[in-house]
Amino acid sequence: MNAVTLRRSVLLPVAALVVSAGVGAALLRWGGGAVPQAAPGLPDPGPTTAWLLPAGRLGMQIGAVATIGLLLAVVVLSPRDDGGRLSAVGYRRLRAAAAAAALWVVASAVALCYTLADLFGLPASQVLSMRAAINFATTIPLGQALALSGALALAAAVIAATSLRPGGALTALLLAGAGVVPPVFTGHAAAASNHQLAVSGLLLHVLPVTVWAGGLLALAVTARGATADLAVAVRRFSPLALACLAAVGASGLLAAAVRLTSPADVLGTRYGQLLLVKIAALAAIAAAGLWHRRRAMPALAAGRRQPFLRVAAVETLLFAAAIGTAVALSRTPAPISASEEDPATALLGFPMPPPLSVDTLATAWLPEPLVIAAVLAAAGLYLAGVWRLHRRGDTWPPARTAVWLAGCAVIVVATSSGLARYGPVLLSVHMVQHLLLMMIAPILLVLAGPITLALRALPPSTDPRWPGPREWLQSLLHSRVSRTVTHPVVALTLYVASLYVLYFTGLYELAVRSHAAHLAMIGHFLGVGYLFFWVVIGIDPAPRRIPHPLKLVLVLISMALHAFLGVALMQSTALVAGDWWTALGRPWGPTPIEDQRAAGGVAWSFGELPAVLILGALMRQWIQADHREARRLDRAADRAEAEGREDTELAAYNRMLAALAERDRQVRG
Repeated sequence: MNAVTLRRSVLLPVAALVVSAGVGAALLRWGGGAVPQAAPGLPDPGPTTAWLLPAGRLGMQIGAVATIGLLLAVVVLSPRDDGGRLSAVGYRRLRAAAAAAALWVVASAVALCYTLADLFGLPASQVLSMRAAINFATTIPLGQALALSGALALAAAVIAATSLRPGGALTALLLAGAGVVPPVFTGHAAAASNHQLAVSGLLLHVLPVTVWAGGLLALAVTARGATADLAVAVRRFSPLALACLAAVGASGLLAAAVRLTSPADVLGTRYGQLLLVKIAALAAIAAAGLWHRRRAMPALAAGRRQPFLRVAAVETLLFAAAIGTAVALSRTPAPISASEEDPATALLGFPMPPPLSVDTLATAWLPEPLVIAAVLAAAGLYLAGVWRLHRRGDTWPPARTAVWLAGCAVIVVATSSGLARYGPVLLSVHMVQHLLLMMIAPILLVLAGPITLALRALPPSTDPRWPGPREWLQSLLHSRVSRTVTHPVVALTLYVASLYVLYFTGLYELAVRSHAAHLAMIGHFLGVGYLFFWVVIGIDPAPRRIPHPLKLVLVLISMALHAFLGVALMQSTALVAGDWWTALGRPWGPTPIEDQRAAGGVAWSFGELPAVLILGALMRQWIQADHREARRLDRAADRAEAEGREDTELAAYNRMLAALAERDRQVRG
């Protein structure tokens, strides 16, 4: 390592840390988060907690950014060696990620301890003990979030420190990405009256910022090796950064709309003013990114890396200032509405809706930003693939495009329409959501053939050291994980067991009480539904080829078990999530037990209609497969006859028929 690279690798992270801490400290004091005014007679944790708690949270954010950025650089922005293993630069980035994750773990422990002191309002020396910290980390949601974040960071650190292959880096990256999520559900957003919008919007903000800032930092401090390799990495990172910018901008506007109760709060409160500071920092980052694309990237392509490194350093320091602002913002009280929340609003995050009707289902939408963003991305990528085929002169069935867009629309309706508002209020409405997400949408998405489209539209990589999305998709299709989950027994078990586990354990009540569990439920419904129908009626290539009779058996078993679930709900005298319905106190409509029976009726009746369509599609595919096989045999026989030789398959088939005829003749004789 030369002297310039060594200075950059050490000085830039240190400078970023100093800038982030300095900005955060200044804004904490200005916004009032560092010197809260304790009410007379109430306990005060003291100035040590007031400063070390945000310092711990700042360390968590910086550790998360560095860890995810370095791991992203290993997986996507680093070349491989000739055997597909990590290159030297990838290995260095992976070990640096392990060190960054270790910092994240330490910062999580500091944040957990001083959060406990802050909650008790006492100095840490009077509160902290091993038993108190363990109880806080295992029983209180805020402590559980910090502990889970630290545990996931620790797992990522261990894997990054011991792995030698890209698969290990990908696993560590997924764990680190998951580690960013838990604290989001315990901040200002979770306390907002409309916490669904606030939390989902914050997730849509935090994750892209972390990926964007982390990837840039990784490229800036580990830009060793050939300039051509750095140019490839930057070219790959540029569209990802652009997508992150769009997500951050949209989610920032949503956050402002949710947390600021009136336009006057923007300039009239410290929280609104800090939000403006953060917006200004992100705007400066966007301007630097534009400068990056217009000046630094062409210079890098021409073999000059210094312009890129200068722009990357400026952009990294701007990100550090934005992170410091975010920490100060998290400790600054948000404006509070003067209206009091009723019990239903406290539980649901929105007021109790009026009695159910067709009009309210059609008009009382409750947007789910995270799902809407994912659906728009999926629809956009699919249409981009179709357009690429069209420009190349290839064709793609319009029916498949229509089916894909219809599946995306079904997901939005199930998660953001009036169904989303009434789903936690009526189990019968939730059951309709369940069927749309687990049956209707997956069937439509599977029949659209997205994997086939991707394999046709994505160009193959021209350099084996730089595998692209097409190669990653092929590796995933042939991986051990894919072969395991597409086993018929595994796919059927995941699909059916999910139903019974959700409704006959406490998971359903957890899903309606916790927005994190609710989002996980949506993802699980879509995931297991897509997996099962990919195995049964999918037109995409799959790791396993399953005979059509077995597919028919799988469909029939799933139909029977789904119907049995509906019957069990209709006949059960025990309420599903009884404590939730009691606390909610819905003043209109059917009683909870009547609503549960209606939900069972929906599962038993409506759930069978898609299954009949599946059987029809499966029989059609079976007939088409037989016709294709017959045509293949005919062509093989014609080729054998033209070449004057015997077709072995046809001859074997004729011998089998002759043997059967001879056996029948002997039986009759």
